[in-house]
Amino acid sequence: MHAQEIIAFFNAHPEFFDEHPEMLNQLTVPHPLNGQAISLTERQLLTLREKLAQVQGKLAELVSFGEENDVIAEKVHRLTLSLLLAEDFESVNFAVYNHLQEDFAVPHVALRIWNSILKRPVPEFIEVSEELRFYAADLRQPYCGPAAQHGEILTWFGEAADHLRSMALIPLRRDAQIFGMLALGSEDPQRFFPEMGTMYVERIGDMVGAAVLKQIG
Repeated sequence: MHAQEIIAFFNAHPEFFDEHPEMLNQLTVPHPLNGQAISLTERQLLTLREKLAQVQGKLAELVSFGEENDVIAEKVHRLTLSLLLAEDFESVNFAVYNHLQEDFAVPHVALRIWNSILKRPVPEFIEVSEELRFYAADLRQPYCGPAAQHGEILTWFGEAADHLRSMALIPLRRDAQIFGMLALGSEDPQRFFPEMGTMYVERIGDMVGAAVLKQIG
């Protein structure tokens, strides 16, 4: 008999081992690691243990992700409280830089605001090019990826610009209009990468945008 015929027989007669239970102990198969002969029952136990180990590994991974998300959520909460308590633009600005650099460990942060009635003599209000404004308006979600292709934005980081390898660019919105951008930079090329999730990054952008609008209109 060929292998397929044997498989077809057992599929057609699932009651075979109920009628001949002694066969379960008489039949042997090679151990998957050492090749020694073991019973079908032992082989099935090994298979179940392997599946259990895989499930436990997936569960540990999910728990790890959950704990990581809890940590991030707590950081976002602290940033939110600081922005809510800010009484002027300077306080908002301090909260943004302080929490992102100290709490989130983002080494380089830059904020730019345009189309604002009230301006300040600070770097955050330095004019940006029309090309950059169009680019920001076209972003449907934050950009995460290599830093090299964003020459104008790199200049916002001063002497650190030449060392940045990855970047997150978060547009600040007033309804459908973009009025600014929050840029995060890192020397690590994998700190911000295209496939990363952007949910928390978007939420930070929403909160910063709302806090800025509250102070400068």
